[in-house]
Amino acid sequence: MSSESAPPDPIGTAPPSFGSGAPEFTISFEVASEDGGRRLDSTAAKRLPRLSRTEVARWVEAGFVLIDGRVRRPGYRCRAGQTVRIAGPAAGAPRFRPPGEREPLDPEPVPLKILHEDEHLVVLDKPPGIVVHPGPGHPGGSLANGLLHRYPEMSAVGPPGRPGLVHRLDRGTSGVLVAARTETARRRLAESFARRQVEKRYLALVLGRFPGLRRMAEPIGRDPRNSQRYRIRGKNAREALSEARPLEELPLSTLVALSLGTGRTHQARVHLAGAGFPIAGDAMYGPSAPRRGGGRAGAALRRLERPALHAAEIGFLHPASGETVRFAAPLFEDLDRTLAALRQASTVEEGSTLRAAGARIGFARGRSR
Repeated sequence: MSSESAPPDPIGTAPPSFGSGAPEFTISFEVASEDGGRRLDSTAAKRLPRLSRTEVARWVEAGFVLIDGRVRRPGYRCRAGQTVRIAGPAAGAPRFRPPGEREPLDPEPVPLKILHEDEHLVVLDKPPGIVVHPGPGHPGGSLANGLLHRYPEMSAVGPPGRPGLVHRLDRGTSGVLVAARTETARRRLAESFARRQVEKRYLALVLGRFPGLRRMAEPIGRDPRNSQRYRIRGKNAREALSEARPLEELPLSTLVALSLGTGRTHQARVHLAGAGFPIAGDAMYGPSAPRRGGGRAGAALRRLERPALHAAEIGFLHPASGETVRFAAPLFEDLDRTLAALRQASTVEEGSTLRAAGARIGFARGRSR
């Protein structure tokens, strides 16, 4: 990269080098009036459709996206008329190490339950209790480590630390997860997710009597008082769409089917808790279970050691054939046991106890707010 075209170093770090003589592209544009007040990473992402929002944010942090010639943070709010300049490699995106991750990622023989694999992608059945990729407090033993061990070629797919990953599930969530085995497949899958062409269906066991079909469209952002939590209308809240309907009424709880139109972090957990129906076992957005009482049903709910949330099915356009494909994962054994225990709980014998326990729980509306 020539000296006159290289962006200045951002505070505290230098942008990665493309290598001597590496080809580059440059995009310059003015912030349109309708983009006034929009985040810089979001504004730049409109001109970089093949990159995820997270990847674009790393470009901004590394100094490849300038506004009026200055390095800003990804969350900087643009003003109409300002000039944005993007400089990057002509072939492939610069790769950045996500915070808290080791680089390079170590292959590890992590057990993987494969639902489907072909030369373009792999579909996994993720167990609860395992993280999708390394992060603070979880330096290894992730599904990403296991993917690299089984598919070494995935080290060149996507950013370091996230080989082939186009979406994720929380540590406590079980179910179906898709990863790409080639960069072309990853980009096409990422585009499908960005365009909301992916159908994601979940099963959740929630506390209380879920009344009927419910559409939840409250925006979700980070909780300013707790960086590990998210909340409705939190910091830098983004559009979030969820739809839930009851499948089965159970003592103290309801099994619901959940469809997510967007993929915000903790989306299902925040939306359901905000509606007054927290997911059983979810201590972060709880109550996770009745503190006491509730007979056999209450005891079964208290035995849950993770949020009772399961990614049951995913449907998307195959990145090679373009045909719609669907994959499903059965309920993990801990949720199966809980549902069996709830079904066996006698509402006739324990009815008065259950009603009293339900009153004590409270199921307050807006608890996650």
